Amino acid sequence: MPRLHALELVPDDAGQDAVRRDWQRLRDAGLPSQLDHDAPTNAPHVTVVSAPYLPDEALDVAHARLGALLPIRARAAGLLVLGGSRVTIARAVDIDDDVVRRALAVRVQVPDRQHVGWLPHVTLARRVDRSLVQQVLDAVGHEDVVLTLTELRRWDPEKKFVTTIAQA
Repeated sequence: MPRLHALELVPDDAGQDAVRRDWQRLRDAGLPSQLDHDAPTNAPHVTVVSAPYLPDEALDVAHARLGALLPIRARAAGLLVLGGSRVTIARAVDIDDDVVRRALAVRVQVPDRQHVGWLPHVTLARRVDRSLVQQVLDAVGHEDVVLTLTELRRWDPEKKFVTTIAQA
């Protein structure tokens, strides 16, 4: 599978700290955590779209439609378990309908995008053995986290580089 380019909404420092506390709780419990992914560009984020290639039109639409809304208030609420025998654990992100409509307007500009529709979320851990799900849920708890999304960025896996598209 090719490495995927992505457009991501990134929370402010307080939101990043809140998500990183979840990551740390998992690590402290000896469980998989996004902290295990030690790349310098690894930061809590909500992926708008990911694909093998992001056309310039999609970046332009993202800048105009989503960048204009920054900062965006959202709530990381319930927990999601995504996948098969090895799962991704994430916090679902409740976000305003206008943001959803604008994100979908960006997504339709991207051929070969990963996944249909949009399920906004913040990933806490990947490749978790399904037998550990209850331990993960116990470690992170159920407390909602308010996020203020202040940056729209592009991840380029080939260059291993992040570019800010818009910022509050």
